[in-house]
Amino acid sequence: MNVMNDSPRRKELTRQAAQLFVQEGFDRTTVRMLAQEMGIKSGSLFHHFRDKQEILAAVIEAGTQNALVIARAALESCDHTPEARLQAMARAHLETLLTDRNAHVVALYEWRRLEPEARDHLSHLRDAYEALWEAVIDEALEAGLIHGDRFLVSRFVMGALNWTVRWYDPAGPRSPDDLAHELVAMITQRPA
Repeated sequence: MNVMNDSPRRKELTRQAAQLFVQEGFDRTTVRMLAQEMGIKSGSLFHHFRDKQEILAAVIEAGTQNALVIARAALESCDHTPEARLQAMARAHLETLLTDRNAHVVALYEWRRLEPEARDHLSHLRDAYEALWEAVIDEALEAGLIHGDRFLVSRFVMGALNWTVRWYDPAGPRSPDDLAHELVAMITQRPA
């Protein structure tokens, strides 16, 4: 399955589809709605994508690849202490959610809508992203910075970060850096 290609038009269509999937949900979004949002005829959509499932897979692939790029860059550019790496991952995750919101939100909430072939094709990207988190959490656990079961700590942290898409206001008083700092302070039981 070749989900992504480098066509600028296809990338733009994928970006527009992500926005519509976030607004309407994958199940309620029709091919006609996608074509209208993209400013093309329904039939023209199939010059770029095989079907709606391929569009969903392209959106999720783009969002997950972007999350990986941002997370890896954050880890490379931070101080290599466990606390700095935890802070960098939290900040990178929030940056991904709050700046490339649509594609990443679709990846979070519509993953279950992927057909098995697409899910199998894309699981390596999701696994690579989760492996970055697990490594950082393992380092923090080993250093005694945080305590608990790695699986549960990972799920609690990711759940807290992912939920920000529901309540965070970019025009509000706190920046994504502030949120990352607060989260790390809470899980390390240190004052913010």
